Amino acid sequence: MTPYVRADRDEILVIGELPQPVFPARARDHERALAEAALIEDFRAGTRDERVRIAAEGEHLFGRSVSWGAICGGTTELFTTLSVPVMTRLRMGERGILDTLVEAGVARSRSDALAWCVRLVARHEKDWITELQQALVQVKQVKSKGPN
Repeated sequence: MTPYVRADRDEILVIGELPQPVFPARARDHERALAEAALIEDFRAGTRDERVRIAAEGEHLFGRSVSWGAICGGTTELFTTLSVPVMTRLRMGERGILDTLVEAGVARSRSDALAWCVRLVARHEKDWITELQQALVQVKQVKSKGPN
């Protein structure tokens, strides 16, 4: 199957989709999850050398890190992904929210707290974020047709 590829300024993420294992009708959810995780781990171990080679070539060619993952049924695992520092300017009230999350043990640091907030928005506003991303594609198309 064709892998799913996603890229930003720092990273190219390649996610392969593996065939689902065949289960008996009475298989439990945790048994399915374990079988899917085992197939992903086998894929990860069996393709490691090839993925390293491809990543090195891709990093040289595109100037970005190449990361990997796999999907099997309902299980997704990312093997190697970047954690890129992003600078932001926050006012006292915003920093206070991050500090509250740290003090409450929700996050280990302000950086972790901010990442937690981004994941929370992504989870609860998924449809809106998707619609916004689709609108940006339209904006890029219109801009490309404009004057040089």
